[in-house]
Amino acid sequence: MFAEKASSNAAEWSVSDLAGALKRTLEDAFGHVRLRGEVSGYRGPHSSGHAYFCIKDQNARIDAVIWKGSFSRLRIKPEEGMEVIATGRITTFPGSSKYQIVVEALEPAGIGALMALLEERRRKLTAEGLFAAERKRALPYLPRVIGVVTSPTGAVIRDILHRLDDRFPRQVLVWPVRVQGDTCAAEVAAAIRGFNAMKPDGPIPRPDVLIVARGGGSIEDLWGFNEEVVIRAVADGSIPLVSAVGHETDWTLIDHVADMRAPTPTGAAEMVVPVRAELVATVQDLSRRHVESALRVIERRRTDLRATARALPSSDALFAPKRQRLDLAAAKLGPALILNKRRFEDRLSRIARQLTLSSPASRLAEFRARLAATDQRPREALHRLVLAKADKTKNAGQRLQVARDGFLRAEALRLRQRHESVQGVAERLLPALAGQIQRKRLHLASASKLFGSLNYKSVLERGYALVRDADGRPLRSADAVGDGQHLALEFADGTAEAVGGRGLLKVSKPLKQKASVAEQGALF
Repeated sequence: MFAEKASSNAAEWSVSDLAGALKRTLEDAFGHVRLRGEVSGYRGPHSSGHAYFCIKDQNARIDAVIWKGSFSRLRIKPEEGMEVIATGRITTFPGSSKYQIVVEALEPAGIGALMALLEERRRKLTAEGLFAAERKRALPYLPRVIGVVTSPTGAVIRDILHRLDDRFPRQVLVWPVRVQGDTCAAEVAAAIRGFNAMKPDGPIPRPDVLIVARGGGSIEDLWGFNEEVVIRAVADGSIPLVSAVGHETDWTLIDHVADMRAPTPTGAAEMVVPVRAELVATVQDLSRRHVESALRVIERRRTDLRATARALPSSDALFAPKRQRLDLAAAKLGPALILNKRRFEDRLSRIARQLTLSSPASRLAEFRARLAATDQRPREALHRLVLAKADKTKNAGQRLQVARDGFLRAEALRLRQRHESVQGVAERLLPALAGQIQRKRLHLASASKLFGSLNYKSVLERGYALVRDADGRPLRSADAVGDGQHLALEFADGTAEAVGGRGLLKVSKPLKQKASVAEQGALF
């Protein structure tokens, strides 16, 4: 008894109220925290855009979540096994009675972690072949247009433009980007892809070479040029690219994938264009040497021509044999024509004699003789053919008669077999049908008896009556009868009318009519 009273004095909590109170207590006690540990169970962003993983050390682990909006703003994305410092707030998830940290910022745990992450990413991209030497392209000797991806306000772009003006002025297109910070990698990758997407014959000329430049800085400042999105944008591009990020001792992953690495932005400008003065001097020297060489060749050819002209024979010496051959041919031409004429006359005479022997009259007489000799042969051949066809037709008719008789006998035998089979089935079917009818008759009699026992008419025959109101609805209680209400009482032998009241039931002359077997109601 005492235990029941004590338990009744304790406050009752619903599950939702208790979970909410624990959530508020935990958030008020801790608020924002910085948590150091190793990323575990990270499988990339969920289809919703959120990221779920754990942060652990050697003794414990805490669930962590990064919402979609915060994940897109992270400068360093989580990776499996990466040691990080996560900044966020501690809260609970009432749906599974767990506490977790909602991460709002993420950074590697020191420079050593950054270098380990950088080395791991370098090995991964090297295995994919993005840093292979055979992928690198040669820079154009003298580009018409140079694309520069850098900050428009820093000293880097001024150094590049100044150095280009000193060496060889060229058209320069600058794509302004942030060279450090959270959006650095995305902007640099977009700029590289944008330059590569330009049409060669578009309104803005497409660069022949690209320079990605930035001044020196710490590893954190240069981290945007180590992001995978920048590396893949450089690898996918078709325009040769020079990397000029940081000083000569600074190395980033873009230096490995670029077609050429420059120690400084000024060095990149020196790589992409030659010195104009030196080029002009070289061209002038080559032009002078070309003219001198051409003059020497012309003089040598003139000397060779004079020597060749002296060695050539005179025109009389060249044409004298030809004239002699022409005179000999003219002397032989007359006799040869006369001999040729005689040969053709003999040939024409032979052809005329042959035509006389093969005249149309002689050929016609020959054909008439051959026709007379073959006059009776077609008639005899036709008679023999008709007799052969008649014999063949007679033999075919006899074979058809024999085949028809055999087919009729086989069909008659098959019909007798089918008739005997049908008779056997009929003899078995009649007893089975009689038995089935007998079973159905017994089942119908049983159902009829059951229906008679369940019919309300049998209850009326035992002295009960069915009370209905004026609309024919059955009344099942006395409270349903109003004063002066017209009632219909159904008995086993007929129906009577009555007027109801409190403690009064007046019955009028009974009406002789039978209720339908399908009617149902309350029995009194």
